[in-house]
This record gives sequence, C-alpha cells and structure tokens, in this order.
Amino acid sequence: MSSSTHISKETATYSKVLGYLKLTKFRLGSLVVFSAVITYFTVAKEVNFYAVLALTCGGILVTSAANGFNQIIEKDLDKLMTRTHQRPMPLGILNNAEAFIFCTISGLAGTVLLWVFTNPLSGILGFISIILYAVIYTPLKRVSSFSVFVGAFPGAFPTLIGAVASTEGFGHVSFFGLLLFLIQFVWQFPHFWALAWFNSDDYAKADFYLLPSKGGKDKSSQFQILLYTVFLLFTSLLPFVFHFTGIISVSVCLLAGLAMLFQAYIFYKKGSNELAKKLFLITLVYLPVVQLALMTKL
Repeated sequence: MSSSTHISKETATYSKVLGYLKLTKFRLGSLVVFSAVITYFTVAKEVNFYAVLALTCGGILVTSAANGFNQIIEKDLDKLMTRTHQRPMPLGILNNAEAFIFCTISGLAGTVLLWVFTNPLSGILGFISIILYAVIYTPLKRVSSFSVFVGAFPGAFPTLIGAVASTEGFGHVSFFGLLLFLIQFVWQFPHFWALAWFNSDDYAKADFYLLPSKGGKDKSSQFQILLYTVFLLFTSLLPFVFHFTGIISVSVCLLAGLAMLFQAYIFYKKGSNELAKKLFLITLVYLPVVQLALMTKL
C-alpha cells in the first residue's frame, strides 16, 4: 500500500469522524446539557453524582439524536442555505443510512441511560423531546411560524429533565422545576426570533419563515420580540415570588433581564441585522447567568 493511499484513508476516516461530530451539533448540545445539569443541582435535595454523569451523557446523546435526525430530514434544504450547506449531509460526508443508524443508536442509548441511572420519567421526557424536535418541529418550520412555539418545548425540556432527574422513584415534576422550565421556554422566543431576523434571507431560500409576523422583518416582529423579553423578565422573578430563591439571585435575574430588555428595546426602535445579532449574543449570555444565579438560591 502506497503512503498516499494510507494518507487518503486516514483523511477519509478523520472526515467521517468529524462528520458525525458535526451531525450532533456538539457545541450546541453541550450548552443544552449545561441547562439540564444546572437545573439538577438547583432542584436536587441530595446530589447523586452517578445520576449527574448519566444526565450529562444521556442528555448529550438524546440531543445529538434530535439534531442529527433534523439534518437528515433537511438535507436537501440545508444545501440551499449559506449557514448550513457545509453540514456533513449536504457535503455527502455521511449518507442517510450512516446518519440514521448513528442517530437511532444515540437516541436509544441516551434514553436508556436517563431511564436506568436517573429515573424512568427522565428517559421518557428525553425520548419525547427527540420526537417533538425531529418529527413535529422540523417539518412544521416550512408550514407556519407556529413551529417556533412547538420547538420551544423540546428546547426547554433539558431543564425539565434535569429537575425530574433529581427526584426518586419513577420521577416527578416539582413546581420549582416547572418554573425553571418556564424560564427557558419563554427565553426561546426572543433568542430564536433574533437569530431568525438576521438569517431571514438565508432561511427564505429553504422556505423557512420563522419570524412571528406574516410580514417577516417588520415592526410587528420587532414588537413581539420586545414583548416576549418583557415576559421573560417577569418569568425569571417567579422563583423568588414563590420563595425558592433569595434576594441576591433575584437581583441578578432582574439586572440580566433589564440588560436584555434594553437591547430588545433598541432593536425595536431601530431594527437591523446588527442589532438583532447583538440581542442574540446577549440571550446566549443571559440564560447561563440566570440559571447559575438561581442555582445559588441566595
């Protein structure tokens, strides 16, 4: 075997491994799992580190499966958009069978890990999140902007799974866990709509119309982004209202919410891609800051 053949095989193997990694959207998945783990520590009365490990690994596998199935379904559409045409499916690095087998194994393994090493309800919620994201949200994106509402459920499920994983027996949903879920659920709207705003032209190439107004990039969409940012601010204060957290936690939530609201207001007044990008970046910082503040319960 020539050295060039050996190198080409090594390159192909590396490309394939990298393709699987990109299929999972690992960086995004890590942020999602961060929410689950932080919520576990926030709600848990007693920490079980085996459960935390299972939650981390199971969460990454379940999220990877959902992201992967999404890319399989949207393979031909991803070719049309600048932000997605370099994904492994459009490039042909992975074929449908390879991606499907990988996602199926990941989804089942993640579900089993959550079921066995945390509790059955966590596993069930993990499996439901895959179905909601891949089977319902993904095709709905080309039908209606209502898809964002549907997608907000699997997007916020990590907090719910983390809260449930901290409970014993079959697992149950606590009121505190529901409040944490609600914060991440409402957060999805300004977060995703800001992303949809500055990617609107690219999304249109695949017939994805994800902004809340039928007019797309108009004043109505700007207002709804601002309105949901207001909702988010008040939602983040609920754990304090119901005596789950203290004055320091709620102060951080309030300051973070006001900072995000200020940027949302500027975006509402001037509306531009650059301001939408700034708002989007602020949403990325906002969520972990608030979750960490709530975890302290101070």
